[in-house]
Amino acid sequence: MTADEPVLLRTEGRAAYLTLNRPGALNALTHDMVRRIDTALTGWASDPAVQTVIITGAGERGLCAGGDIRSIHEDARAGGTASAAFWRDEYRLNARIACYPKPYVAVMDGIVMGGGVGVSAHGSVRIVTERSRVAMPETGIGFIPDVGGTYLLALTEGGLGTHLALTGAHIGAEDALLCGLADHFVPHDDLPRLLGDLATRPVWDALQSYVRQPPPGELSGHRDWIDACYAADTMEEITARLRGHGARAAAEAADTLATKSPTALKVTLAALRAAPRLGPLECVLEQEYRISCAALASHDLVEGIRAQVVDKDRSPRWAPAALADVTDADVARYFAPPAGGELHLTATPQEVPW
Repeated sequence: MTADEPVLLRTEGRAAYLTLNRPGALNALTHDMVRRIDTALTGWASDPAVQTVIITGAGERGLCAGGDIRSIHEDARAGGTASAAFWRDEYRLNARIACYPKPYVAVMDGIVMGGGVGVSAHGSVRIVTERSRVAMPETGIGFIPDVGGTYLLALTEGGLGTHLALTGAHIGAEDALLCGLADHFVPHDDLPRLLGDLATRPVWDALQSYVRQPPPGELSGHRDWIDACYAADTMEEITARLRGHGARAAAEAADTLATKSPTALKVTLAALRAAPRLGPLECVLEQEYRISCAALASHDLVEGIRAQVVDKDRSPRWAPAALADVTDADVARYFAPPAGGELHLTATPQEVPW
């Protein structure tokens, strides 16, 4: 293995180390990377010498900023199917990580967004640092939280998950712990020693020397308006409650929502509300696959990536442009079975929640 490969693999002692290695692209995931990770996990699962698996990101900026959305943009513009194939394998990988038979230690240092959450937050041991910035920012590009994001965010207390899913807000270590997206806080400077100790010691024996209290977060101080406003049944009512609450942060959240794709907001809310009824992660991933495939053919995904990533004018022209113009039928189309077939992670395909 050479140092320029997109995924670096090595074993040392009782541990196997997997490093996402595209630091210039903030370790954004490609289809090839997903396949390499899956192959490595398959081999290590049956290797008695490997007792622990650790995933990290190369470079100083973070674990992973998500999927390679420039490639998705090109595929969507061309009416292709490469992105659907990528998501099919990516979501299968997310499900594999969630039920991995050995400790899977995810070092969520720095930026962890979108697909980066998918390869970390489903792990059994999730570590954040004072540098961690965790987010599911998909509604800002006309997409919907995927990689099991709607499953994870639907499990959070009160309206926290709904707030994060709709606004795409970035959160730090303590808030990631509060929302159940992480398990332990370890100072960034202690990571090299911890990673070395994992080669010779069981996970908790190694961890207990490094776990500390995180710096204070922000979300716990906003629970009053978050829980009250996001309990509403519709996007229109959520926005009205945020505007009328009186808290400055609530008004700022409403302003943020006004910049997002109205269609993506309504689909995200429907997906979050449906997730608890679907049951296990695999069923929610099947729902997300339907939604992602529908988004691939949508105007807003192409336009959102253009505005945020390609042209960077930060002025997407959403269609429809207002929440009131997004109909129930518009939302329902995102939950229809994809033309290319279901994901089929479970024995019985789930019914469309409409």
